[in-house]
Amino acid sequence: MKFTDTHTHLADTQLYDQLQPVLQQAGNVGVWRFIVPSASVNDWNRVAQLRAHSVHCAFGIHPWFAKEADQVSLGKLDKLLQFHPHALIGEIGLDYANKKQAPESLNQQKNVFKQQLKLAMYHSRPVILHNVHSGNDLIRMIKETGFSQGGFAHAFSGSLEEANEFIKLGFKIGIGSLLLNPMAKKVRKAASGLPLESIVLETDSPFMLRNKTNVPANVRRIAEIVAELRNIPLQTLSEQTEKNVDAILSFCR
Repeated sequence: MKFTDTHTHLADTQLYDQLQPVLQQAGNVGVWRFIVPSASVNDWNRVAQLRAHSVHCAFGIHPWFAKEADQVSLGKLDKLLQFHPHALIGEIGLDYANKKQAPESLNQQKNVFKQQLKLAMYHSRPVILHNVHSGNDLIRMIKETGFSQGGFAHAFSGSLEEANEFIKLGFKIGIGSLLLNPMAKKVRKAASGLPLESIVLETDSPFMLRNKTNVPANVRRIAEIVAELRNIPLQTLSEQTEKNVDAILSFCR
């Protein structure tokens, strides 16, 4: 059986400094392919260097780093996408976790997201979405720009209704490490209730686990939980989620 970790930060020092053991551990449980997003401009070179390790790179500017997205950095992103024709754009999106964010900060996030969506349209690339309490705005902006390449709705934790809106827009729903928490009811509902053709697996490693470094190998455990929740064979889940990943990556070929 094969599994893909559709969201792992292998360029993060916690994983990058022990890359070979991390990849070996993942391979031992069938996790053979990795999609590695960027968070900031400073990540791009290191992410690009991972291409030789069954890695699909993604370049973008995370909403936390929206302040660094000037015309120079967006120009560099444009050139990077030209140089890497198989790369996705991500991790991009909106983050409303801080309820006290200044309106200027929120507007900056939206502007940077919109500009990166336009780059994705120009280069015909799928995107990796960061969505923290911002689903309605993301959906609205995707519709307004006419973006149609789809991508991955990373670390989904919203309602089934919201998930279905993203699915209509061409996105696969990332079921990740939140599922390891038995109390994560929304995620478990999504994992069991969404069409199997619409979900993919991810860890968001090295993050998401308390007092412990998350690793891509945990995709196997996430897959087992999804299969249990849906009462289907693990092999069936493996085959369909791999097809789902391939459907998105087909835009990058």
